[in-house]
Amino acid sequence: MDYKKYISSKINIEGISEEEIEGLIIPPPNTELGDFAVPCFKFAKLLKKSPQAIAEQLKNDISEDEYIAEVTALSGYLNFKINRINLAKKVLEEIEKEDENYGSANIGSNKTVCIDYSSINIAKPFHIGHLSTTVIGGALYRLYKFLGYKVVGINHFGDYGTQFGKLISAYKRWGNKEAVEKDKIKELNRLYVYFHQQAEIDKSLDEEARNYFRLIEDGDKECNALFEWFKELTLEDVNKIYKRLDIHFDSYAGESFYIDKMRPIVDELESKGLLKDSNGAKIVDLSDYNMAPCLILKADGASLYATRDLAAAFYRKKTYDFYKCLYVVAYQQNLHFQQIFKVLELMGADFAKDLIHVSYGMVSLEEGTMSTRKGNVVFLEDVINKCVEKSYEVIDNKNPDLKDKEKVAETVGTGAVIFSALYNNKIKDIVFSYDKVLSFEGETGPYVQYTCARCNSLLNKGGKIGGYKINNLCEQEYELINKLNQFKDTLIDAHNKYEPSYITRYAVELAQKFNKFYFDLKIIDSDDDTKNFRLQLTKATLTVLKTALKLLGIGVPEQM
Repeated sequence: MDYKKYISSKINIEGISEEEIEGLIIPPPNTELGDFAVPCFKFAKLLKKSPQAIAEQLKNDISEDEYIAEVTALSGYLNFKINRINLAKKVLEEIEKEDENYGSANIGSNKTVCIDYSSINIAKPFHIGHLSTTVIGGALYRLYKFLGYKVVGINHFGDYGTQFGKLISAYKRWGNKEAVEKDKIKELNRLYVYFHQQAEIDKSLDEEARNYFRLIEDGDKECNALFEWFKELTLEDVNKIYKRLDIHFDSYAGESFYIDKMRPIVDELESKGLLKDSNGAKIVDLSDYNMAPCLILKADGASLYATRDLAAAFYRKKTYDFYKCLYVVAYQQNLHFQQIFKVLELMGADFAKDLIHVSYGMVSLEEGTMSTRKGNVVFLEDVINKCVEKSYEVIDNKNPDLKDKEKVAETVGTGAVIFSALYNNKIKDIVFSYDKVLSFEGETGPYVQYTCARCNSLLNKGGKIGGYKINNLCEQEYELINKLNQFKDTLIDAHNKYEPSYITRYAVELAQKFNKFYFDLKIIDSDDDTKNFRLQLTKATLTVLKTALKLLGIGVPEQM
């Protein structure tokens, strides 16, 4: 039952559509006031009445029925209490019927969404700074699929630029094949850091690096063989992490993929009079839009991120005909994407309006900002491994006889890392702390996973669930039912605002409400009607918690 839609159909205000009213409906601050509220402040100017007078008038126009138990007007809000027993029946029936598909929708039918996320750099470590883009993008990927979209996950990895010349120089001077094959990315990173240390002493190294990169561009066999080897080692390394985090991509078209696709973009900018000369470089002047110029070509004719991103946007539109294209990239790149989107608009690309920069906050160490060049990074693999080890210690201490402890520890440890990155609003900066990530109490992934294990245990003890009749609902039961009923709205809101933290926080709140229900009420030791109803409510809670965690990329162990 879509109560928001039903309530909006009962409210008739000339000049305001049902859809607009539906969009205003919110839950009151506490359930004593009601289950849904319509703020009447936005109608005051149109109707030339006070919000309270409007609420009173609307209240008198709406009669109670099988769905609406009571309507009240208070402080400019029109409050609705719904028929709670009716709601409980419908929610439990719907979850039982739809199972793991409960909360899904078909709003994305015949629409394709491209999501550009993670976008690791070849031959550089997959560090904690890549965590946010990877898990935010992964969560949006699953969410959009769950809501009926065709989704194209794109790993636009960095595989073009002078850094590869630096790496070849470092490898040829100080590296060896055995060390690289043994430690892979960690050894390549060591060489990269060492190059920068030496380049501060010997400035000629930077020119040597530029020469090696030119050799890559010119098709030199040896340099390209090394470059391809570095790329293979990187993908082999990062795919292990992607597998652990349940991350998938449909395209690995990196920057180098667009090298032969940039010339038409530059030509079009030229033909439309958008390209200007600036000390030999080519720019698009964006001063009319209060933006710095968008640099398209350097003075030596070399391309930049902007050139390749413009080519990528046209390619993606032509290839996938997307409804939207999301770029999950840190807020430090806000200006870059504003420039790209504006240049596309000036070029007459009507799809420019469908490009969305999903920005997020930066991750820093407690000691300061990370830097690959200085070697000041925390490898994501090390973070995950440490969380898994800690999980195993806790499990082994509290439940030493648990089967598959290693597997459970992997699920809990990786879940803790993902959940910690997705719990706060995505735009917030994160200061990475092992103590916080490894906390197994409070609003954490392990807390929600343990709630699932508790549900499983209760259902196993309760046995087969029989029929039941709901005569009334106590507050704990209703709070849980009402929260289950909010799942679909939560997913729609998360989708509308590109905000996975809505799902994460929902999972915590649902787990909290279940645990209050579990501790306050008798479940198995009740009369048959009560026992079966509460077991069915437990089963429904487990279904929704598992679905929420799955959308975030987090598994659920049967026992903990």
